[in-house]
Amino acid sequence: MDRRKFLKNTGWSFLGLAASGSLLGSCAAGSKEAKKIMPSASNLKMYWGDLHNHCNITYGHGDMRDAFEAAKAQLDFVSVTPHAMWPDIPGADDPRLKWVIDYHTGAFKRLREGGYEKYVKMTNEYNKEGEFLTFVGYEAHSMEHGDHVALNYDLDAPLVECTSIEDWKQKAKGHKVFITPHHMGYQGGYRGYNWKCFTEGDITPFVEMYSRHGLAESDQGDYPYLHDMGPRQWEGTIQYGLELGNKFGIMASTDQHSGYPGSYGDGRIGVMAPSLTRDAIWEALRTRHVCAATGDKIIIDFRLNDAFMGDVVRGNSRRIYLNVTGESCIDYVDIVKNGQILARMNGPLTPIAPEGDTVRCKVKVDFGWNREEKYVHWQGKLSVDKGQIHSVTPCFRGAAFTSPQEGETEFHTHVNRIVSVGDKETELDMYSSKNPNTTTAAMQAVILDVEMPKDGKIIAEFNGKKFEHTLGELLEGSRSHFMIGWLSEAILFNRAMPESCFTLEHYMEDKEPQRDTDYYYVRVRQRDGQWAWSSPIWAERV
Repeated sequence: MDRRKFLKNTGWSFLGLAASGSLLGSCAAGSKEAKKIMPSASNLKMYWGDLHNHCNITYGHGDMRDAFEAAKAQLDFVSVTPHAMWPDIPGADDPRLKWVIDYHTGAFKRLREGGYEKYVKMTNEYNKEGEFLTFVGYEAHSMEHGDHVALNYDLDAPLVECTSIEDWKQKAKGHKVFITPHHMGYQGGYRGYNWKCFTEGDITPFVEMYSRHGLAESDQGDYPYLHDMGPRQWEGTIQYGLELGNKFGIMASTDQHSGYPGSYGDGRIGVMAPSLTRDAIWEALRTRHVCAATGDKIIIDFRLNDAFMGDVVRGNSRRIYLNVTGESCIDYVDIVKNGQILARMNGPLTPIAPEGDTVRCKVKVDFGWNREEKYVHWQGKLSVDKGQIHSVTPCFRGAAFTSPQEGETEFHTHVNRIVSVGDKETELDMYSSKNPNTTTAAMQAVILDVEMPKDGKIIAEFNGKKFEHTLGELLEGSRSHFMIGWLSEAILFNRAMPESCFTLEHYMEDKEPQRDTDYYYVRVRQRDGQWAWSSPIWAERV
């Protein structure tokens, strides 16, 4: 398909391409034309996890076992993370902060009085090589250096005390442990990140750019910092650190405090590895073969010459290959070079229904809304009467807690599950709560990847009610239904997304080095507000 015909049939447009670039007509993903230029990374797969989240093992909500069960329902690996220490905790002379000191120090004491042993034991219980991996980790706060999480390879890793983050990193040398900063964009000296203390290499191969706290890519854009810890500012951000010449991977985790690792929309890390084994995942983490996503498992295959994301390569002529598979309509894809857009590919404002009778689409179905305080228990199934379901992707959320507040009471985690999946139906067991405000979602959802004729029906049967729509209707637009009546819980059949709007393949060449070492990374935004970012690739001038 030539470029003009592709644009007509999909709505994609290409703006801001480098003058030296050449375009592959944005062929269909995995096209023969692209593979002749950049062979497929056939031995690698993306695995998804959450390496920073909390439950009531220290301070937070939700039982630890429920947290592991929630993680198993939609992740490949997890570290359920206790809070462990705060060497420079402030407020000794400030009555306003007394509850903060008592709350934290009490939790640290409980961890050392049997909580850590219980945590390590359960982490080992849930670890299943090749099926679901668990890691021992714990968090240290720091006013001076910013908060960090230690992630250990060993499942019997001890709790290492520290007097500062720098002391922690010194004690980590020679051990298989990563020490990762998070919520980096807060003000320096107030738990924001201090790039002067960055240690490049195996101790800190990646940093956490996104979580429930917000997005620290820069001081602009989506997901500003709204927590009571203060606003987002420039000097702790990712782009600031990259402009200093630092090399690090980019990841996300939830920093959830309600016992729901991988909570949809709060942050996830993607790891590109050959298998779901401890050694393979650890090596991929160490070599920065990681990406960040807010919630949707957006696959980014980004390569520059022979390098993958996280790598360093030498050469003045840079062949850039990009293959993206989203979970919904892609708004735009940026290739960033040295903090500026090298190329932007814009998706369609409205997805264009494909020609032909049988089509492949992704259809997200949301369950939630309501205005009552109690949870709604959803039991039932989604099915198709024609065609088949290729896969079902969970988009399960935990409660919208970011960190403990004075006077909060214990919260019970409601674990959502995909009970079964077949080629015609999937059975679901979920709990939704009302949306806490008009900007914070609390729905549960799944994404059906279907291939079916346009007159085939997608059917929802839940809690004694049945609703159905043809794929043709959903290609025209979304459809919603109240379960009881106005202001009750509702089901939303989102607009069906044809393959052309959630896939992109692109090739270009950049032959103009700007610096001794240029960095490139990819950012993907979907029209539903879900994001993903690759780790950078660094290209050294010859």
